[in-house]
Amino acid sequence: MSYTASPSRASPDLIDVQVPPTRADVLHQADIMEDVAISYGFNKLPRSFPSKSGTIAQPLMINKLSDIVRTEAAMAGWSEVMPLILCSHDENFAWLNRKDDGTTAVRLANPKTAEYQVVRTTLLPGLLKTIRENKHHSVPMKIFEVSDVAFKDLSLERKSRNERHFAAAWYGKSSGFEIVHGLMDRIMLMLKSAFVIGEEGLKSKGVGEAAYWIDEVDGEISILEFQVEKRMSVLTLGELTDPTFFPGHAAAIHVRMAGKEQVIGVFGILHPTVLEKFELR
Repeated sequence: MSYTASPSRASPDLIDVQVPPTRADVLHQADIMEDVAISYGFNKLPRSFPSKSGTIAQPLMINKLSDIVRTEAAMAGWSEVMPLILCSHDENFAWLNRKDDGTTAVRLANPKTAEYQVVRTTLLPGLLKTIRENKHHSVPMKIFEVSDVAFKDLSLERKSRNERHFAAAWYGKSSGFEIVHGLMDRIMLMLKSAFVIGEEGLKSKGVGEAAYWIDEVDGEISILEFQVEKRMSVLTLGELTDPTFFPGHAAAIHVRMAGKEQVIGVFGILHPTVLEKFELR
């Protein structure tokens, strides 16, 4: 195997091994150990069950929660997609009727192509481009993604932070608003959050007083009257963007946990201009 070995001068328990320049595949001590095991013969090595575990690792809570959300969405009949985390500046802002204030998205200093200019701040561009490239398939399409988005954060040493978001898109011959609403209710039910019921005599119990409700979102763009054969509904947990959705056809998701209330997302029918930009009209 072209190795040159000699006893180490530093310790009698060590062996100095010289790797020839022809062995570019040797990158670590483990590569040398593998060659020795192959030469000796794996079948000659004694087999024994380890008395101690070689690792103490365990999944991060955010990854464990993400897997739970993935499983529930898949069991509800939705297909997971994994688009790229980079996208163009227009796809992340202008095509979604958003404005870039310069303090939100992480931009690449020297992008190779116009398609990969910024790190996405929302999962919507990836979902919409996935549907655009699969329009030849039968409808309806039900896809979702659970992944990270990035934001600028000058308070941190690395000047940015990651957030785990969930997003789902339904594409068919009708708006599908009620279908996306049902997926949201299923996920929130799985997360042990009770829907706040305003009817008298009805009560909903959550875990640790966790509860959620929805409120109408007022759009910032005037209503455009049009007739479209295919429309789209989108559910995004972790982001709230009014002008992306059709005015009067979107709702914000409010959650109350441990006595604190916050908006965790929005769902609704996408604005016609968004559909036109992504060639989905």
